[in-house]
Amino acid sequence: MGETMAASVHVEVHDDRAALVERARILVVDQIKTAIADRGICYLALAGGSTPKPLYEALAQETLPWSRLHIFWGDERYVPIDHPDSNAGMAKAAWLDQVSLPAEQVYPVPTTAATPQAAADQYQTTVETVMGQTPIFDVVLLGMGDDGHTASLFPHTPALAVSDCWVTVGNKGDNPRITFTVPLINQSRCVMFLVSGANKQTALKAVFAETADSQQYPSRLIQPQGELWWLLDQAAGAALED
Repeated sequence: MGETMAASVHVEVHDDRAALVERARILVVDQIKTAIADRGICYLALAGGSTPKPLYEALAQETLPWSRLHIFWGDERYVPIDHPDSNAGMAKAAWLDQVSLPAEQVYPVPTTAATPQAAADQYQTTVETVMGQTPIFDVVLLGMGDDGHTASLFPHTPALAVSDCWVTVGNKGDNPRITFTVPLINQSRCVMFLVSGANKQTALKAVFAETADSQQYPSRLIQPQGELWWLLDQAAGAALED
């Protein structure tokens, strides 16, 4: 899979994680309002992990046209929604269950399916049923691991090369995940990375390098047709100072 450049790239380094989260809140609210003004609806894909949680808590305090939002997840661990590791469970507790968002417009990954592949197939069907055969998300939120992975697109795994479907199985060692594929993420109108911590510096240097191995640093593969935002805190952003 060849690398292309995103249509519009914005890189911001903020003083700390709190400032990063506040900037993300402003941008996400703006993207939601723009999507609803332009198309009457907003399709949003959420990330898991510790960095987005305070963002979700902040969004729970907003007054937005919740009935116009449709919420998906870019990846999910193959665990029940009430499991502590569930991305959907975290977002529901921090945000979605706190606002008047119609339950039928929240689409967790069906991790009760018989197999991870069955869950991926079911989620693809859900995405296409709700959004059409060529789904375009208004906002996709992503994190990045210290190994350069994003969503559940891990280094040197088969999921990186999947281009014939929107949802597939990603693997972290022996632990299967359900993940959006690179083509689905790259069709989005806005992709927003939230990255904090000094442990991300090595991967960030590689992701932003002119040449590097995208199989080793999968976040390099994310080059959406719309806007690409990298929101970093100072600890992570120090990687880009040279």
